[in-house]
Amino acid sequence: MFLFRQSFKHFHWPIAFILLVLVAGCSFTPSPTLHPTPPTPSAIASSPTTSAKQEDIWSLLQQGEPGYVVMMRHGIAPGTGDPPNFRVEDCTTQRNLSAEGRAQAVRMGEAFRRRNIRVARILSSQWCRCLETARLMNLGTVEAFPAINSFFSDRLTEPMQTAQVRQFIADNRSTPGVIILVTHQVNITAIAEIAPQSGESVVLRANQQDQVELVGRINAL
Repeated sequence: MFLFRQSFKHFHWPIAFILLVLVAGCSFTPSPTLHPTPPTPSAIASSPTTSAKQEDIWSLLQQGEPGYVVMMRHGIAPGTGDPPNFRVEDCTTQRNLSAEGRAQAVRMGEAFRRRNIRVARILSSQWCRCLETARLMNLGTVEAFPAINSFFSDRLTEPMQTAQVRQFIADNRSTPGVIILVTHQVNITAIAEIAPQSGESVVLRANQQDQVELVGRINAL
């Protein structure tokens, strides 16, 4: 009996310890491996072109080489889109230029004249804020160009209008003097993949394969 008790004492605790380890192992749930959360992609800010680059762009336009097209977003017009009762022939139903928007247009026209840049044509969307911008620039007779009308409220016309503008730029690859198109943000974004600020411009040119290339940007003035 004494030997049995001694033997039990020798084996009891190791067995109990093993049982505890097994029970703990069965109930243990490993913590999930933590992976660092990938950073949320952030929008790339549209930073203004530097002064040096600005002057480079202006110099290109001054040289008078053919094919340059300036797509300019109309001056500041408070709001977004147009009212529900919008009619293209009635300016009172549209967003129109603010005093600063009109001043932007005047300053841009002065910048072209001060540099003696030859303007071959100036065309505009039929929206009043674009026509007023183009006229206030005072760089020549303004022509209405429906292909650069806003498609903000009707994206179904975007592919057709964008194709027409690309073809227009390609067709004028050999035209001497700068062609200015006063239009809207959505139209410029569709062509240049840039969202310009009010009064800002992009300079475009078609290459030998008739592909439209972005030459640079001109900040709003």
